Amino acid sequence: MVIQFLRRFYFRLPIFIRLISTVLLVMVVFGVCMRHIEPEQFPTYFDGIWWAFVTASTVGYGDLIPETLNGKILAVILILSGAGLVSIYLSTIAASTVQYTQNLSKGLTAFKGTNHIIIVGWNERARSLLKRLGDKHPELPVVLIDRTLTSLPYKKHALHFIRGDASEDKTLEKANIQHAKAAIITANTGNNEKQSDYMTIMTTIAMRGNNTELTIIAEVLTESQKENVRRAGADTVIRSNDFVSTLFYHELFHKETKSHLELLLHFLQEQEIRMSPLPQELVDASFFEVTRYFARKDKTAIGFMRGDTIDMSPDFQEPMQAEDSIITLQHIK
Repeated sequence: MVIQFLRRFYFRLPIFIRLISTVLLVMVVFGVCMRHIEPEQFPTYFDGIWWAFVTASTVGYGDLIPETLNGKILAVILILSGAGLVSIYLSTIAASTVQYTQNLSKGLTAFKGTNHIIIVGWNERARSLLKRLGDKHPELPVVLIDRTLTSLPYKKHALHFIRGDASEDKTLEKANIQHAKAAIITANTGNNEKQSDYMTIMTTIAMRGNNTELTIIAEVLTESQKENVRRAGADTVIRSNDFVSTLFYHELFHKETKSHLELLLHFLQEQEIRMSPLPQELVDASFFEVTRYFARKDKTAIGFMRGDTIDMSPDFQEPMQAEDSIITLQHIK
């Protein structure tokens, strides 16, 4: 029973652990045997074990050698068996390293880190986001989930690739979603718009079910599905078509030398929009006083949100209310 248990336990170990434990055991056994066969040549057990490692690895320093017939026979047995065992051990390590690298590139290796960002879908938007993250937050780990890619597409960021369907639990478990910080779901513009939005909804539901604290930002293509994505659990829903169509409109009628798109991109690269609760001391104060308050903190107040209403061009004399949130601009750090 004990032997059967040990056999089952041994063969359930990873192959690397099995090999190194076998090598250690063989070296110890031969070293102890040599110590008993030739105690004068090998005064300590460590000397015997040292000789076994040097002999089996074919290094052959010659500092300790057997003198008796029995000792030489033991050495021959070790050379015939131990050298092959060490070679197998080293080749297995090399093969395992190559296999791990290939699995990592093919998206087959699970992510073990925490506080990471998950990006769903590989496209130009994801590539641009990764570049920006690499420039501003190179220490932030990012996991990409995509079911169409066959290998790691981006080498300029510490990106971990998971190949699979982001709406399936097994894929999300590989991405370690339970310990993720946030997730960004990009829309697949190659599909029918409604199909793409349905996939976004299913992915959002799966993510929210696996991590109730996860911040989820989802992109949709159709107006009719924005509310459904919110119901599915997304914290922020972005309809990229609205944004692009607005830019098209402004570009169509603008008269300035520099395009609105260039100005907007430059602005977004340098500034970030924040929403902050109204400080208690500014309740009933005018919006003008609010702008002065935030200016002293190197922030520019550009509007406020009251309930579900956003006012981006408020009257400077507008009195602020306790439930208001102030929209500010500040330089990206």
